[in-house]
Amino acid sequence: MGLPRFTRPKGGDGESSPNLYVANCGPAVGLSFDTIMSVFGTYGKVKGVYAADESGTRVIVSYHEESSAQAALKELDGRPCSDLGGRSLHIRYSAQSLGKVNLNDTVPVSTSASDLNIPGVYIVHDFVTAKEEEELLAAVDSRPWQHLAKRRVQHYGYEFRYDIRNVNTKQYLGDLPSFVSPVLDRIKMFQKFDSSTDVCLDQLTVNEYPPGVGLSPHIDTHSAFEGSIFSLSLAGPCIMEFRQYSKGIWLSRHTSNCDAEEQICENSSNFVRRAIYLPPRSMLLLSGEGRYAWHHYIPHHKVDVVKDSEIRRGSRRVSLTLRKVRKGACQCEFPHYCDSRN
Repeated sequence: MGLPRFTRPKGGDGESSPNLYVANCGPAVGLSFDTIMSVFGTYGKVKGVYAADESGTRVIVSYHEESSAQAALKELDGRPCSDLGGRSLHIRYSAQSLGKVNLNDTVPVSTSASDLNIPGVYIVHDFVTAKEEEELLAAVDSRPWQHLAKRRVQHYGYEFRYDIRNVNTKQYLGDLPSFVSPVLDRIKMFQKFDSSTDVCLDQLTVNEYPPGVGLSPHIDTHSAFEGSIFSLSLAGPCIMEFRQYSKGIWLSRHTSNCDAEEQICENSSNFVRRAIYLPPRSMLLLSGEGRYAWHHYIPHHKVDVVKDSEIRRGSRRVSLTLRKVRKGACQCEFPHYCDSRN
């Protein structure tokens, strides 16, 4: 028997039901289903906690009694919950769907930048050899990791601050490590795609993703980094999805955070959606429109569907993201998405 299916809220509070749609809550933000069930169980007997979608940041909490859902929504909606890491939850009623499940809620996955057709996005397959991949992984594994909720990271040059979505340019960590030098030398080849590509990079973030863990939708902060962002995939594959909204999604540095941005994205329905497959050892470049005006994210999947084939993600995926820290205001051509202009 499959898991129950629920409809998303259509706006407003919706009709009362025993099922709650809870945003900013789930495995991708470090909250297990057992923890969520325990907290919501304070308000009545919980039938189950289910993933609302593939994001890992939204769940359905299903009660036996409608009155329990009413009590939980009244007490928890829009308020920080100390038992859930101090996160502010966004809660609406949801109904169990009795109709057919839409199995086509996926976007065709491109395997080349030309098929993807987003200006400024390029990919080079087999950017490093299998031996070089092994050496790079050994090098990063020999260095200390910083633990986040669901993944591990390393920062070089400058630390990226996830709480403010920016870097402190006054806190220089030193030159980039020597193990990345061959990658930096080879990056110059991207200038054949776009002669304006900046290859003088001074910031490196290494991410390690366990199976099923992805990345929430975001645009790399304009004021933090210049216009060329490189990402080298190692060890395991994934797909990267892109969304361009009809109106710019921008949050000031005083309110900017992943949770708020994802909530705005969730409430927006007018967007273009595309995806590209990132195999191990491939290098992706985001520049121009693709860097400044498209949200990108990695769905929280363990299996991706590419050209009608199921591709299981590896036991880990490691990405090396290389950028240049911006020292002044951004002067890009996409002001609706730019924190330097608003």
